[in-house]
Amino acid sequence: MADDVLSQSEIDKLLSAISSGDVSADEVKAEEQQKKVKTYDFKRPDKFSKDQIRTLQMLHENFGRMLNTYLSTNLRSLVDIEVASVEQLTYQEFIQSLGNPSVIGVLAVPPLKGNIIMELNTSIAFSIIDRVFGGTGANTIKPRTLTEIEEAVIRRTFAKAIEHFREAWANVVHITPRLEVMEANPAFVQIVPPSDMVVIITLKITIGEVEGFMNICIPYLVLEPIMSKLTTTFWVASSVSKENHPEQVEILQKKIAKTKVPFVVELGSIEISIREFLTLGYGDVLQLDTKVKDELSCLIGKRRKFFCRPGTFGKRAAVQITRVAPEGDEDTDE
Repeated sequence: MADDVLSQSEIDKLLSAISSGDVSADEVKAEEQQKKVKTYDFKRPDKFSKDQIRTLQMLHENFGRMLNTYLSTNLRSLVDIEVASVEQLTYQEFIQSLGNPSVIGVLAVPPLKGNIIMELNTSIAFSIIDRVFGGTGANTIKPRTLTEIEEAVIRRTFAKAIEHFREAWANVVHITPRLEVMEANPAFVQIVPPSDMVVIITLKITIGEVEGFMNICIPYLVLEPIMSKLTTTFWVASSVSKENHPEQVEILQKKIAKTKVPFVVELGSIEISIREFLTLGYGDVLQLDTKVKDELSCLIGKRRKFFCRPGTFGKRAAVQITRVAPEGDEDTDE
């Protein structure tokens, strides 16, 4: 525990009290010794070590960055997300700390057993809803339960948050979280017995001028099978090894193979003046700089990749690739 830092005025008052006899030096020493004793409650022992708490904080800092990027883009607003605290409590203490109503999502996280909770303050929820519907995002709505339309909007936000949650945890364990149910009253959410220990990750979310919190409640029973992996050493090692893992390379190759890119056949080009362009009308003919026997350029994105000749395939217009453009691979490795 860090020592308290006294101001100069407090030091002066303390010295004055000792000189006048109001406080003796022995009392000060006794108080100092008493401060070094930390109370330990055997009824609620700590389940998570400092290293595990630190690992959970780093995992959710990564989650916060990804969620920050999504919300900033989706809401078109300045969003800031940071991990405010990571602490361990009993489940009952966590439930009692939540407001009623609130926006509570109960998640299943297979292959891990049990459920976790992702809770969003109503101030942030209504700010997101207001931005989605074209508002300024100002928190002008009093806390209340969500309507069906509002819940649909928040479910979409939860779905994206769950996706980023899965990515953030990928270095520790591969989970497939899914939203099972949404509740407004914390009293109706019982995922573990009240006396069980849980870890609470609190993220502070700022959307414009609105501030609120997202709480992620993970019971110890859910994390118990992977407690040995919740260390900074394992997390860093997994992050490094993942970069050169053959399976990850194969997954990336499959994703790249499915990526859609624009394919454009350039019939030709012509340069005209603005005056000529403004006088164009229906039926005017422009003579391009290509001839009937010339090869046409095929553009992938904005880069010329192939040459082709025009034709038909059945009743459809088509092109036949004749050769690869030599300059198409100038910036690639192969």
